[in-house]
Amino acid sequence: MSAIVDVFAARSDNFGYLVHDPSTGRTASVDAPETAPIVAALEKRGWTLTELLITHHHTDHVEAIADLKARYGCRVIGPKGEADKIEGLDELVGDGDRVEVGEIVFDVYDTPGHTLGHIVFHDAQGGHLFSADALFSLGVGRMFEGTPGPMWAGLKKLRSLPDDTLVYCGHEYTESNARFALSIDPDNPDLQRRAAEVTALRQEGKFTIPFRLGEDKRANPFLRADAPELARHYGLEGKSAADVFAAIRRGKDNF
Repeated sequence: MSAIVDVFAARSDNFGYLVHDPSTGRTASVDAPETAPIVAALEKRGWTLTELLITHHHTDHVEAIADLKARYGCRVIGPKGEADKIEGLDELVGDGDRVEVGEIVFDVYDTPGHTLGHIVFHDAQGGHLFSADALFSLGVGRMFEGTPGPMWAGLKKLRSLPDDTLVYCGHEYTESNARFALSIDPDNPDLQRRAAEVTALRQEGKFTIPFRLGEDKRANPFLRADAPELARHYGLEGKSAADVFAAIRRGKDNF
């Protein structure tokens, strides 16, 4: 049986995710942004937390680790590259590793940039990617610690995943991401369609996630840094995709 994913709001604009294996009853929370919403979601579903999958060290993704570990005795799995920044990790993982939650198998990918040790979890069988702050709908995380080359390389790994992959990101930033994307890629019909869909969803008070990776490949300028039209927009014809990616990221930072 495939994984059941429960999506809920946490903090001011975080998403919380529970991933449940119906065959074994094991349940993981992807990141630990806030105790109360996670506990409420577990109780509503009648599930017990057995694993915490941590993507990076920022407070809004790790704050509830100690509370949840004390309450449920769950196993905490997180990035080996940030072991010195995250309290309470039981198992360290990185690129190429696999994590099992019952019969659900997650492939781990390194996605440095937002933080140097940022990782993501991909359930290939179920077609779910938990990208946290590495990849957003129509955007990517701010580059707090990394540099453009490795961040672009990590995103290319994610871009190579199947188009029908459902992406679950860390924050509800899609509306603002759409406004920026349209400012640099206004003639992109896929972006226009997604932006209109996002506006309608937000007007109805609905989440903009999960989103299909294939749609984002065509609409998200950060996944299209090797597109000639974006190089032309920034006057970077002939430059590397990493250079164009850096220009797009600077543009968003100052938008």
